[in-house]
Amino acid sequence: MIIYKIFRRPEWDEMRAQGQTLGAPVDLADGYIHFSAAPELAETAAKWFAGQSDLVLLAIDTAQLGDDLKWEPARGGVLFPHLYRALTMADVVWDKSLPLGASGHIFPEGVF
Repeated sequence: MIIYKIFRRPEWDEMRAQGQTLGAPVDLADGYIHFSAAPELAETAAKWFAGQSDLVLLAIDTAQLGDDLKWEPARGGVLFPHLYRALTMADVVWDKSLPLGASGHIFPEGVF
């Protein structure tokens, strides 16, 4: 299964330079890396990244994350994937720009 992480460009650049990350400031504060499954992705972008451009969408294969990935209740009791270890470049299946359009973010074809 593929899950998704949205990063601001500087966060993504830092991850690429370091080869791994413990996440964005919200992830560091919470002690795990937040992800979204496809059904929740647009809402996540609208809620946490409204009006922000120069974002990067990462696709991650859950099979590579093992037992460090936990599905836990969040918004409205929906289960969201949380990673309790560093995210590495080896975990990333692909990365694509997530531009901002007139009515919200424009997701790559095939995400939904």
